[in-house]
Amino acid sequence: MTVGLRLDEAVWGLLHQALQLYRDNPRATDHLRHQLAQLEQPLRIAIAGPWRSGKSTVLNAIMGEEVAPVDGPDGSGVFTWYEDGPQPRATAYSTNQPPQELAVAKSATGMRVDLVGWRAGELRDIVVQWPTRALRQVTLIDTPAITGPDEQGRSPVMDRVLRDADAVLFLTRDGRGTDLRVLESTRDSAVGQAAPVNVILVLSRVDEAGGGRVDALLTARQLARQQYRDPRVNALCVDLAACSGLIGLAGRVLSESDFAALAQLARVSREDLETHLLSADRFVRGELPVPLDPGVRAALLDRLGLAGVRLATTLVRTGCDSRVKLSAELIRRSGLTELRESMSRFFVDRRDTLKARSALAGVEALVRAEPGPGTGELLSAVEQILAGAHEFRELCLLAALRNARLGFDAELAEEARRLVGGDGVGLAIRLGVEHDATVQRLWEAASDAQWRWRDLAEDPLLRLAQRRGAQVVVRSCEGMLAELAEGGR
Repeated sequence: MTVGLRLDEAVWGLLHQALQLYRDNPRATDHLRHQLAQLEQPLRIAIAGPWRSGKSTVLNAIMGEEVAPVDGPDGSGVFTWYEDGPQPRATAYSTNQPPQELAVAKSATGMRVDLVGWRAGELRDIVVQWPTRALRQVTLIDTPAITGPDEQGRSPVMDRVLRDADAVLFLTRDGRGTDLRVLESTRDSAVGQAAPVNVILVLSRVDEAGGGRVDALLTARQLARQQYRDPRVNALCVDLAACSGLIGLAGRVLSESDFAALAQLARVSREDLETHLLSADRFVRGELPVPLDPGVRAALLDRLGLAGVRLATTLVRTGCDSRVKLSAELIRRSGLTELRESMSRFFVDRRDTLKARSALAGVEALVRAEPGPGTGELLSAVEQILAGAHEFRELCLLAALRNARLGFDAELAEEARRLVGGDGVGLAIRLGVEHDATVQRLWEAASDAQWRWRDLAEDPLLRLAQRRGAQVVVRSCEGMLAELAEGGR
């Protein structure tokens, strides 16, 4: 919440100021009107990353259905947009033809889109409408593989991701090297420097780490916590999560027949089964001590991977004696629950903030690409909004609290996280009071918190970073009090 002019109001005014300035430039005005329209549309979250980072699998796991990928005719893929709709439908957008509806076949496992007749390089976007609750508040974008930065430090695919998406799940195998350089290239603008709040870094395919051991997922989560403490990493994202999209998806779509086959495998001793899980070929073609058709084994391998089969059979042996129990435990172990919670906390709950950020980035890019009389004032307005936007500071503080680098004790850190919206952005949730609390109760809680955190912000014994963090909390409390006062008029 912004004290004074709200962020969304400031951005709306900026866009209209830019429209007036570029009124004689049709291309620019189309771009600005598009930015205005996007403010009212669902949040656009791109799932990006290098080749074989598991983008489509993570997208399917989030949706709980197998709908991706939709590959382009040249095999390289296109930008595929998944949005809510009354029935499955796909529309192709090309570089030289009008939009064309594509034939869609829905099956028990998802969908297939007919791309017969399209030539390499023709397709630019495919928009898929799919009826699911997962897309009520967001549009998910499956992107082509991102290559490393070129000689100018740019990645063309990442450049388009930043233009088209409000937020990014950036998938990486190890969170180092080229992947970090790609993310660092996203901060070469005023918006990128001032508000690096639209990226969650995801360590993906973590089930394959350490040879696919049963504890690989736990080890990956510990690694994610360690890496997030790296200043180079946490300067580029608001959170770092570890997630096996394959195992998360398996948990969401596991069938009774899948469970029955895994239960059969679980009857084999751990030592005997492990010899068959040394390779995919040995698992599918070897002689198992239990009767299990090679086709069923191949389907399990496709669904779970070797590491997933190893994990699932271990879980069945140790108490997951039904499909429901096994599904829940696979989802929990995969890291998918934590990833979805992070998306809700940093993306969905902050939809208006991220939409405003996209609009600011769009205006800044336009001004830098097409400077002219009056555009300097427009750029100054962008920078002024960035400097005054408390919403961005809240997200940055949440990220700092996430990795404990401020040094607050556990109780203070928990209260700060709640007050700046880490559990949700509603007043009652922020203030930790009952959801039906009276205005008087909300006012007293906000006022008490304001004075408590103001004392911390002025405490000379605290480090500068802690005092600045406390100042953000104070401003959040002031915003809540202003909202309550305005509501009472």
